[in-house]
Amino acid sequence: MKILVLGANGQLGRDCLDRLSPTHKTVGLDLPTIDITSPDSLAAALDAHQPDAVVNCAAYTAVDRAESEPELCHAVNAVAPGLIGQACAARGIRVVHISTDYVFDGQRKPPEVYVETDPTNPQSVYGRSKRDGEATLLESGAQTAILRTSWLYGAQGHNFLKTMLKLALTRPDAPLRVVDDQWGSPTGSWRLAQQIQTILEAPVFPEGILHATSEGFTTWKRLAVTFLDHLGVAHHIEPCTTADYPTPARRPRCAILENAALKAVELNVMTAWETDLAEFSSYHRDALLAPYR
Repeated sequence: MKILVLGANGQLGRDCLDRLSPTHKTVGLDLPTIDITSPDSLAAALDAHQPDAVVNCAAYTAVDRAESEPELCHAVNAVAPGLIGQACAARGIRVVHISTDYVFDGQRKPPEVYVETDPTNPQSVYGRSKRDGEATLLESGAQTAILRTSWLYGAQGHNFLKTMLKLALTRPDAPLRVVDDQWGSPTGSWRLAQQIQTILEAPVFPEGILHATSEGFTTWKRLAVTFLDHLGVAHHIEPCTTADYPTPARRPRCAILENAALKAVELNVMTAWETDLAEFSSYHRDALLAPYR
């Protein structure tokens, strides 16, 4: 199978290429080589590479900045998925697209979960743009699987865990206040890449909206403590509330996603977040700590 990965320089895009390249012919594209908001740019890339499937990892992910850049966020997250879908539909190319837990309002209480059929109610510019992107892609006529994920982290790129590590090592005597009243499922980008591979290789391609997060849930504070403890890094993490740490964008307080649709077709490969985090910390420990030695 020939697979085109869009957003190939990002955290998930690079893990997708690493996961898919050993068994498939892959091409990775990102800015400035391709502009997913341009129909002409998309058409040229698809015609040049003629993939069997497109994995769209490209997105505007600056959640807080989106509140002051709604037009750009909308163009990348809402309009572009529809353009990708239209271009792929015209060529018989399947699409895997990445969405987010931010499409929900997050007002449930743990351990309540959201399933794929629950109504969306995004509370931020970013969340609304991702929900609208789901809609434009579904309306495009493309054969598509939309994967909603959450709290993504990995060895490449920027993420919450790397930020916590940097703060703990560069400010060892300063207490770190981390939000302890938001709940979600931390998901490894390499595990999501494995889920994408499983979907692409399935005997029957699972179309529609699918939740794809690690099993279980935690808070940002507990996640940070668990990660730093795995690495053996001393820390002084103190809990705080969402109200104590105001941000421009409103975040879901509790958006635990249940992978109901993937489980129904026996394609779910996600494991417990604690298991993945322990394996990630052990495997990448030296590389994560190297910049601070």
